[in-house]
Amino acid sequence: MTVLDHGPALLFCPGDRPERFAKALERADAVILDLEDAVASAAKTTARGAIIESELDPDRVIVRVNPPGTVAFVADLATLSQTDYRTIMIAKAESVKQLKPIDQRFSIIALCETARGVATAEKFAAHKQVIGLMWGAEDLVASLGGTSSRKPNGRYRDVARVARARVLLAAGARGKTAIDAVHLDIADTKRLAIEAADAVASGFAATACIHPSQVEIIRKAYRPDPVAVEWARGVLDAARANRGVFTYEGSMVDEPVLRHARATLRRSQSLPD
Repeated sequence: MTVLDHGPALLFCPGDRPERFAKALERADAVILDLEDAVASAAKTTARGAIIESELDPDRVIVRVNPPGTVAFVADLATLSQTDYRTIMIAKAESVKQLKPIDQRFSIIALCETARGVATAEKFAAHKQVIGLMWGAEDLVASLGGTSSRKPNGRYRDVARVARARVLLAAGARGKTAIDAVHLDIADTKRLAIEAADAVASGFAATACIHPSQVEIIRKAYRPDPVAVEWARGVLDAARANRGVFTYEGSMVDEPVLRHARATLRRSQSLPD
């Protein structure tokens, strides 16, 4: 089991706020201890020390490190070698060559949040140490010279939607986990619920979040409702008595539909009510 198998809600926590570490892990399915954007440059050394001294369950911890090619990246890797944490998220990943300095003991989540990173998603997914891909909207648009990933109505612009789909497809093609981006507007719970529901329906295995209040919204979206579970059980039971394509409740059923049903049951069994 990897850190990504514990559930769909991954909660970011600033690396320089050790008093929040345990509570964040308690609230979420896994915690992402952040050494990058959430920590000011002057506080990064303090954050590294806090991570070294922390005593969290390593199976449920991801550490986001600074972008490869920076002095901070080298220091982050040195820090992790002094801990039991073995899953790292590479901020602004753009080339598989950047992964060479990373010890084979570590599993990698490639955060594709620039134009180059998204364009390299397929290569990241093929890398043997990479267990998952995540995408990021705001850094992506900034890398293109844009100003916002969303329209005035809160929906993603087309460029963000293309990046999201490309990262998902790259991960799926190699059997790696796909993680959906954070929702920055904490108060907009309706949009978060809509996007999390779309994420699980599309094939994402998890959604990252920035506030504890977002955790249960994500879990609820990923948890199949009773009607969906009943349908999945019914169609799979019907499949045992039918060979090939058949009709169930007025709809055609073939192997792709049965795979959807199996996925629904797996989620219902892995996510508690």
